[in-house]
Amino acid sequence: MVFEEQFDSGSLDRSVWNVEGPAFWVNNEQQAYIDSNETILFGPVAGAEDGQALILRPQWREGFATPTGRTTDFVSGRINSADKYDVTYAKVSARIRMPDARGAWPAFWMLGYGAWPDAGETDIMEYVGEKDWTSSALHGPGYSGDTPMAERQTFPAGEDVTGWHVYSVEKRDQDLRFFVDDREFYRVTKADVEQYGPWRFDRAQYIILNFALGGTYPQGVNGVTSPYPGLPQATVDRIKAGEIQMEVDWVRVWE
Repeated sequence: MVFEEQFDSGSLDRSVWNVEGPAFWVNNEQQAYIDSNETILFGPVAGAEDGQALILRPQWREGFATPTGRTTDFVSGRINSADKYDVTYAKVSARIRMPDARGAWPAFWMLGYGAWPDAGETDIMEYVGEKDWTSSALHGPGYSGDTPMAERQTFPAGEDVTGWHVYSVEKRDQDLRFFVDDREFYRVTKADVEQYGPWRFDRAQYIILNFALGGTYPQGVNGVTSPYPGLPQATVDRIKAGEIQMEVDWVRVWE
């Protein structure tokens, strides 16, 4: 193990993590990201290995105006390790628990440096509110957006995203291997990728944890258009009640 973030100090380690701000916007997501202890917080969490965890918690903030002139009704949290901690070839894992909430879009992933999609993107875990499954994907030049390099994994009977699970990728020189709880469910080789475009996974990528709401991917799955794209009223009500959050026990990297 060459990196371990336990999220047990009670505050974000700014030597490792950056916080995304409200000017950022992609994928028709319905939130704005802010640097706030309302959306990025720490505290005792049941089931966390040391009792403490990072919590990303969306908040209702009606009419929130971003610096770019966009107005949204939600704020949330997103952190990344850009220019502070990178991964090229390694196993990258996080222990995460998520809510049963349609249209929620928490994710654990990595991005390369430079223009998207040429820089490459590794989606270790994406969840769009269908509690029985999560997905993983690769994006790069010639295989971005609705990428052919994607796979869903379904939890075993009696399990779902509301339990603690370890989501991982092994980033190797000739393939990437995706796991949930040490169960490999997807492997993509360099040869697979090069049928569509150049391999972009032989270079450094940084780690991202975020909690988006609604937008392109959730809407494409659930078909919800109102009150927000991809985000139904039942989930909005639970956000208002403070019931929706993503909990991250730890992030670890092994050579």
